[in-house]
Amino acid sequence: MFDEQLRIIKRGVEELISEEALIEKLKKKGKLRIKAGFDPTAPDLHLGHTVLINKLKHFQDQGHHVIFLIGDFTGMIGDPTGKNITRPPLTKEEVVFNAETYQKQVFKILDPDLTEIAFNSTWMDRLSSSEMIRLASSYTVARMLERDDFGKRYKGGQPIAIHEFLYPLVQGYDSVALKADVELGGTDQKFNLLVGRELQRNAGQDPQSIITMPLLEGLDGVNKMSKSLNNYIGIEDAPSDMFGKLMSISDKLMWRYIELLSFESIAKVDIWKAEVKEGRNPRDIKVMFGHEIVTRFHDEAAAIHALQDFQSRFRQGGVPDEMPEYSLDANNGAVAVVNAIKLSGLAASTSEAIRAIQQGGVRINGEKVDDRSAEISSGDTVVLQLGKRKFARITIN
Repeated sequence: MFDEQLRIIKRGVEELISEEALIEKLKKKGKLRIKAGFDPTAPDLHLGHTVLINKLKHFQDQGHHVIFLIGDFTGMIGDPTGKNITRPPLTKEEVVFNAETYQKQVFKILDPDLTEIAFNSTWMDRLSSSEMIRLASSYTVARMLERDDFGKRYKGGQPIAIHEFLYPLVQGYDSVALKADVELGGTDQKFNLLVGRELQRNAGQDPQSIITMPLLEGLDGVNKMSKSLNNYIGIEDAPSDMFGKLMSISDKLMWRYIELLSFESIAKVDIWKAEVKEGRNPRDIKVMFGHEIVTRFHDEAAAIHALQDFQSRFRQGGVPDEMPEYSLDANNGAVAVVNAIKLSGLAASTSEAIRAIQQGGVRINGEKVDDRSAEISSGDTVVLQLGKRKFARITIN
């Protein structure tokens, strides 16, 4: 009974602390309280955010109680994770606006009737100053500096504001307030999740099990998916844009996306892998995967139309399945299209590239380029076409 449940729970998981404790919780309680927290730092979610939401869905489908925690209080502190400078806190107005959009978007994955939406301001706003001081006394500065980003900043002489030390404590206290049995987080959140275990233990609660999930790479296949790097797929992107971006990822990255984002069974994915190994075109798998994702965030009709649009722009235009791939370094956040044409060998010189644009012979992802000063932004992966027969897949680093 627990073997199949664990197989689903562990799909794509980076670390589980600990499997034995989780099994014991399942045996003892049956229905667990599963928590994942999201600070409303921006109004739109992207597919990188949905890695954790998908894991909540796995638990929800098995009958567990899932809690989508909106960190409206922690959002105003500013999560210092991975930052080498103090992160500016959000205003109350920004947090409220972003939180409202999160609630709407998350129900594209989770069942609204079975999901608890919680806000950590509910209990943190009620905490007195003396209680906050007592919470701060539960951890030492030395322990805080064990966290990688804090340690690096301290050794590098970079400032760390006192309020940043409160962030992992407040996140940990959330687990106490919610009596969480399991907390999900990205690999960059491990320290904070462990703080939650310790605070629960101090409060006389059974420490939560921890599940860390990988940080999903963006379209460039290198950096974490991020709006700031422009390598993201937004869950409210237009269907054709979403499908086209998914079709642009490399064959290797495709399997990573499927493992973390698809709801197809593990057995089905194993069959796909075997078929590709035996010669099936990976593009076929991308089409099915793209159809699934667009259907999830839009609907079936939108997914069908997105495929038809993609085929009309690419397949009927004679875009080959295989083409040279190039990674180019951005200068000030972008690479000029004329330079990309030259560096990828599609044209012998910059002047030839300019002439091709002026004559209407250059396309990016099937769209004609009319402006000789056009650029490809850092983080983008595009199909660059010159004339009818020259193609290259370009990734801007």
